[in-house]
Amino acid sequence: MLKADVLRKKEDFTNIYRRERSVASKFVVVFYRKNHLPYSRKAFLASKKVGKSVQRNRARRLMKESYRQLENQIPPGWDFIFIARQTILDSKCADVKKAMEAAIKRAGIIK
Repeated sequence: MLKADVLRKKEDFTNIYRRERSVASKFVVVFYRKNHLPYSRKAFLASKKVGKSVQRNRARRLMKESYRQLENQIPPGWDFIFIARQTILDSKCADVKKAMEAAIKRAGIIK
C-alpha cells in the first residue's frame, strides 16, 4: 500500500517547481506550494552532486528525521520538496533540523 503523504507523480513535481517558491538554507533547499488537501505531502531528494549512494541515502535519512520532528508544527495542506545540498554530509541531525526549521519559517509556513 502506498503512503498518501509522499509526492510521486511527475505533474506534482512540475507544478511545485513551476511556482518557483523556494527557500534555501545551509543544508537544504525547500520548494513549497499549497495543495488544498487535509494533509501535507513531501519528497526528499539528493542528487549525485551530494555523493555516492551511501551519502545520498544518509542525506535523505537526515532530512526525513528532521521533518518528522518538525511535523507537528507544520499546518496541513502543503506540498514540500526537500533537496539536500552537499554541505549536509558533514552535519548532525540537530543541525539539519535547525536549518529546515529556519527555512520553513522564512517561507512563512510556521511562525
